[in-house]
Amino acid sequence: MEPILVTGAAGGSQGGTGRRVAETLLHAGLPVRAFVHSDDGRAAALKDLGAEVVVGDLREITSVTPALQGVRRAYFTYPVTAGMMDAAAVLAAVARQSGLERVVATSQLGSDPQAGTPHMRRHWVAEQVLDNAGIGAVHLRAAVFYENLRVAIGDRGELALPLGSPDTVLPLIAGEDVAGVGAGVLRAEGPADPVLWLAGEIMTVGEVAELFGVPYRNVDPAEWSEWAMTVYRDEVAVEHLTHLWTMFAAIGSGHELFRVTESIERFTGHPPITLREFVTAG
Repeated sequence: MEPILVTGAAGGSQGGTGRRVAETLLHAGLPVRAFVHSDDGRAAALKDLGAEVVVGDLREITSVTPALQGVRRAYFTYPVTAGMMDAAAVLAAVARQSGLERVVATSQLGSDPQAGTPHMRRHWVAEQVLDNAGIGAVHLRAAVFYENLRVAIGDRGELALPLGSPDTVLPLIAGEDVAGVGAGVLRAEGPADPVLWLAGEIMTVGEVAELFGVPYRNVDPAEWSEWAMTVYRDEVAVEHLTHLWTMFAAIGSGHELFRVTESIERFTGHPPITLREFVTAG
């Protein structure tokens, strides 16, 4: 069988969907070519699971070209940092030449040329690049990962975000569910919807804080950005999240996209993981 290329396979703190997709496919007995940035302990663990591991830089065509040889399906994810559009462009160019038939790419729920954060707008551009390559792109437009809320709490004992009122509504999802849908689309035969909106739970930030067992505190965006830089240590990530939280605060009571989507159960075989389940699981 042809291997399925999975980028971001080492995982990370922003949901780790690449790692989860790789593990899901391997457990299903499918061959996986895991693309990682560093040959470290996480790469060794993937080898132990049976993955073929390749080390490289997704922004570098000399890394991506050999990784796509003999591949017909791929999962594309990139952390919230600089270089995402470069990586998408390289993948699109090489994939078009190599004959890739389907690429499943993580995106953002509100990806649009007029979106409220710069990174959402970048994701929309990346989507166009992949679409125009004619490689069967399927975009997973995902809501806010539960994992981001856990990072926001950290060891501070409170959920302090520039979200305004505790009644501000958030669309949320577990990284595990995004990965489950990604793996499901990669395994599915026949045509696929080019865009899948993914949200597993809709709730207010006050309800979120209550489930985590901490108080919610509204903070000034500048204050939050200063704190976030000490945690994320990445200007693009902090820029995106600051704009994201203030965008939700401005929307307030919600948006037409803020709804639980049936795609999760259709591709994973189970209802969306709730925030309560995520918190309980630790």
